[in-house]
Amino acid sequence: MTLAIAIAGAAGRMGRALIDAASHDGRFSVTGTTTRGGASASSAAAYAEVWIDFTTPEATSAALDALVGSTVRAAIVGTTGLSAEQEKRIGEHANRIAIVRSGNFSLGVNLLAALVEQAAAKLGPQWDIEILDAHHRRKVDAPSGTALMLGEAAARGRGASLRDVKLAPNDGVTGARRQGGIGFASLRAGGIVGEHDVIFAAEREVVRLSHSALDRALFADGALAAALWAAAKPAGLYTMRDVLGL
Repeated sequence: MTLAIAIAGAAGRMGRALIDAASHDGRFSVTGTTTRGGASASSAAAYAEVWIDFTTPEATSAALDALVGSTVRAAIVGTTGLSAEQEKRIGEHANRIAIVRSGNFSLGVNLLAALVEQAAAKLGPQWDIEILDAHHRRKVDAPSGTALMLGEAAARGRGASLRDVKLAPNDGVTGARRQGGIGFASLRAGGIVGEHDVIFAAEREVVRLSHSALDRALFADGALAAALWAAAKPAGLYTMRDVLGL
């Protein structure tokens, strides 16, 4: 038996990577896709068991609404830049289907997040935390979803909410850095797939944890692994850490 999947944004970079990966894996059958101005989510998912979506916040939200009552029993959501209200709606949809929601579907990045959480728990507030992310020039949101995921891991390690400790971007005369804050910096240039660094800086030493994505296919592989995992799970909101057992 193959797992029937529908892929949103088939003409985009991630959409193409997902279709290519699934077409070379006998465990999957792509039964529908969407493109801008093409098939609707409901028609694309007519025969699908799992919906995979790496599009835009608005398109993802609309698609999940359209899938109510469909055959889809799980969704993989890698869309970034979602608002608090859109995140809330995803949580509501997770009451009826299994949803794996992650800012990054890479095994390496999720291992990095686990290490960041441990480091933040061990190093005190006198260690400043800065998270740097670099992506291609076409990426529209900053910080990246992965950077925010790493920030949440660092905040969790310190027993705090990222919302409370996230620092504003440095621009102009900002004054002294607030102790315990977590800062972000973003670079958008060329065709960079994705690079993330988490810096723990004290007065006399610096620790760096980093990850570099060399091929977009690694995200597709992770999303497909999540699809197989989620297809057998009850309704609920999950992350890649659940999928990987971290």
